[in-house]
Amino acid sequence: METRSRLGRFGVWVAPFTLLETPVAVQRSQFARIERLGYGSLWSGETPPGTSTGGREVFTQHGLMLAATEHIVVGTGIANISSRAAVAMHTGAATLAEAYPGRFVLGLGGHAGERPLTQLREYLDAMDQAAQRLTQLPAPAYPRVLAALGPRAHHLAVDRADGVHPFLQPVAHTAAARAAVGPDRLVIAHQAVLLDTDADTARSRLRAVLAMGAGAPLSPYTVHYLRLGYGESDVTGQRSDRLVDDLLAWGERADVAARLTAQLDAGADHVLVHPFAADLPAAVDQLEQLAPLLFDAA
Repeated sequence: METRSRLGRFGVWVAPFTLLETPVAVQRSQFARIERLGYGSLWSGETPPGTSTGGREVFTQHGLMLAATEHIVVGTGIANISSRAAVAMHTGAATLAEAYPGRFVLGLGGHAGERPLTQLREYLDAMDQAAQRLTQLPAPAYPRVLAALGPRAHHLAVDRADGVHPFLQPVAHTAAARAAVGPDRLVIAHQAVLLDTDADTARSRLRAVLAMGAGAPLSPYTVHYLRLGYGESDVTGQRSDRLVDDLLAWGERADVAARLTAQLDAGADHVLVHPFAADLPAAVDQLEQLAPLLFDAA
């Protein structure tokens, strides 16, 4: 698969609120800096409508990423299906794919509520119908990956997508995802990182992220962590150190790099490094510290 070879081993995932806190002029210079460091891709997400943290519109944001760089692959991780009609999702992705051939990947997610996978399947149907109907729009092929966590979602990805891009998962999930989707589909893992050797400081950062929604009792993430074998005591309250340490790679550079490599060893094609930082320059500072360990070993 051409996309697999373009991506390489390691890319970057930046939180939407980090980009929201960073002026566009600063973003441009930092995106170019990420490319110079050798990372193969650059991703960010889109929060659901009404979320307090907010963020920039996903296709506009990723268009900025593409325009500020020369060859790096840019992916949405994820574009939220509750934020726009399927026809708008397709035309936005097709436009970026036409403008930057071979450099755009559409990650989709945000399905929630009752029968979420049925909702996503119907959305994919509508996207495909729009692609067939809008023949006047140049529509170069663009890969699409799904924010798949469980077995049924993995099965849908095999049938209807080029792979999976799960968020905030341990190495054990990467192995399960690879087994589920087989060798031909992409597994693009996300790994949160923090170059900080103080356990309390590092763990508190991840716990704050979980408190924003991913760790809610009925969230798909909590349900999935239980499916992976974590206990009720791991996913309730402040969440256990065991769960937090499995989700966040923290410590010295070598410790963090070892976790990123473990994601590859578990079956990931490509690992997205998500530095916890107040703004984009601070995030890229961490990426710069990690780069020699990631790429010298490649």
